[in-house]
Amino acid sequence: MNSNVHFIAETRDWVERVVIGLKLCPFAPAPALKGLIRYVSSDAETPEALLEDLEKELRHLVASPPEEIETTLLIHPRVLQDFHDFNDFLELADELLRVLELEGEIQIASFHPHYQFADTESDDIGNATNRSPYPTLHLLREESIARAVDSFGDTRSISTANLATLERLGLEGLQALRLGKPG
Repeated sequence: MNSNVHFIAETRDWVERVVIGLKLCPFAPAPALKGLIRYVSSDAETPEALLEDLEKELRHLVASPPEEIETTLLIHPRVLQDFHDFNDFLELADELLRVLELEGEIQIASFHPHYQFADTESDDIGNATNRSPYPTLHLLREESIARAVDSFGDTRSISTANLATLERLGLEGLQALRLGKPG
């Protein structure tokens, strides 16, 4: 796996500007500030190669103390550009969690440039919460999620607040923010 600096830098910038900057994930600032997010760019060009990289990263995360790596973003810019193919791949990713006996320990969240929640139109502003510069698998420790949720309280308000933020910003404002321009 080659750590492609450009893909990582762009994804890190997206996390800082959009995810943290817009407060879309109230749990993201702490690991980001502590340097506990691992960013990895995969050279995979096939789903099979990506599955191998995913297995390596799952094993790496589990073997690493949470004080060193709390979460991993596996960026894969050369494979699964079609959102429906990406979405289908998530079944293989979940199966890998089962095979590695990591269910209940690690969770995989998904981000994609064309992310679309079920029962929404492709241009629905709410889809932007999961739209990243490149297809990305986010490997999360369930223990970290539980701690964050316990400290946050009622998490049901997060999606409502996110939608309000995105609607206030609008598509043009969000695009400007992604390009590094004032929103």
